[in-house]
Amino acid sequence: MSEHQINVGLKIKGIRETKNLSIEEVAESAGLSAEQIISIENDQNLPSLGPLIKVARALGVRLGTFMDDNDALGPVVCRAEEREQTNSISFSNGATDARKHMEYHPLAKQKAGRHMEPFIIDIHPEEKPDYKLSAHEGEEFIYVMEGEVEVEYGKVKYSLKQGDSIYYDSIVKHHLHGAPGKSAKILALVYIPF
Repeated sequence: MSEHQINVGLKIKGIRETKNLSIEEVAESAGLSAEQIISIENDQNLPSLGPLIKVARALGVRLGTFMDDNDALGPVVCRAEEREQTNSISFSNGATDARKHMEYHPLAKQKAGRHMEPFIIDIHPEEKPDYKLSAHEGEEFIYVMEGEVEVEYGKVKYSLKQGDSIYYDSIVKHHLHGAPGKSAKILALVYIPF
């Protein structure tokens, strides 16, 4: 895991407090429990993107606001060596025991007003992935750079290897994880209408 972790929970708490919203108000608006909001704010169990998108909407901000550093209006270039040294975000991705097995490296966090969230994601191996499907507005594009992943989409499971890609509507319940016992590196583009 990167030593440069983005404290997403702290940013969420700061935005909530700035807007004078209670934990209960955000939970109700996001359709989550107060305990889930507290857990997220304390970075105890950062969930998959689906619940974070709901929290972002409840707070009236873009998902990217939780990961932004600056607000550049023009193009944003992310050099490979800078990406390796920048902040990453680790999600438990719905695992019941809160293992953090996915490390997200944002590629455009300085870009203001964006509607796409591009990431390089390092997926750490798990013998028996334990996850929950989630759904949210938008679309996702996944390209496998290394290794092998599984995408459960509705009632169908897709196995993707290096060089494979998948594009889907994220309103359908889905989950992406490494193939059992395998690590992977993917490029993910998440489009979220705001």
